[in-house]
Amino acid sequence: MARIEIKSEITGTVWKVTSSPGDKVSEGDTLLIIESMKMEISVYAPCAGIIGEIHVAPGSPVCAGQRVAVIKPI
Repeated sequence: MARIEIKSEITGTVWKVTSSPGDKVSEGDTLLIIESMKMEISVYAPCAGIIGEIHVAPGSPVCAGQRVAVIKPI
């Protein structure tokens, strides 16, 4: 089965994780929120699917290009 890796577009700190492995999501749903320079940037699901993995936790630092989640498209 295909897997889509979702990567952070910015460097910052994970503020909130709104999805968990096994959750069914629709295209455009917010998966997590990253705080950078006092701004909150949402990371969205690029397609409908099931969350396979979440690689970050609230409070953890992330770098631009870092994998933060994996979706299994449905």
